[in-house]
Amino acid sequence: MNLVVVDEKEVDRIYIILKKEAESGGYFLNSDVDFSKNLVRGLLKNEQRYGYRACPCRLASGKKDEDLDIICPCNYRDPDLDEFGACYCALYVDEAIAGGKKPAAPVPERRPPRSERGTKRAVFTLSTSPVPSLAFPVWRCSVCGYLCAREQPPGICPICKVKKERFERFI
Repeated sequence: MNLVVVDEKEVDRIYIILKKEAESGGYFLNSDVDFSKNLVRGLLKNEQRYGYRACPCRLASGKKDEDLDIICPCNYRDPDLDEFGACYCALYVDEAIAGGKKPAAPVPERRPPRSERGTKRAVFTLSTSPVPSLAFPVWRCSVCGYLCAREQPPGICPICKVKKERFERFI
């Protein structure tokens, strides 16, 4: 068994980066710093194992294209925050939980079973009229829903900071 060792200075550095990115995007990290840093350790261990920061609370396949939906921040973060006040692993929480006004409660798994993954794609319908001719394709961030019209998706989402491969063509 391979033991993955994480440098504590790197844990601190990544924690600070994630906290700043979260706050700049209107998100909150769990205010239990030890708990949050344990999750950061898990993210860094998964990055060493697989080459990407898969959610430490989920079983990653080791194949990035199969795990894009669980690379932190995962595709389920925003719906989980809206419905439960925390994401599945509780790294990201709403303002009430972050401020200690309410406790984080368990969040049920939203990720579909492996047999159903990839079979359900979001269908976006704007209207029944024909789509107007656009100068550029419209790209949608699968994590936060950010939309942009350009030749290619941005390298990094300006809202939630995920990478280019998390965008899908919207129009």
